[in-house]
Amino acid sequence: MDTDLFLVLGSLLWCLAVPSAASAYSEGRRPRLAIAFVLLGGVMVLPAMILHPGGYAFADVPKAFFRVLGRIF
Repeated sequence: MDTDLFLVLGSLLWCLAVPSAASAYSEGRRPRLAIAFVLLGGVMVLPAMILHPGGYAFADVPKAFFRVLGRIF
């Protein structure tokens, strides 16, 4: 897998953690799924940041999303 894909999938997992945490909070449950999403997202984003030559700047993240979407479509 390439670092752009790791970054995109990890970021998407982080985004999915927010509604999961809100749902768990509103229903009075523990946010187990949200915690799992945050941890898995971190496990994917951290190696992407380290292994990408020069790292990622904040402005590079949308470009990475479009590169991954371009490969899919």
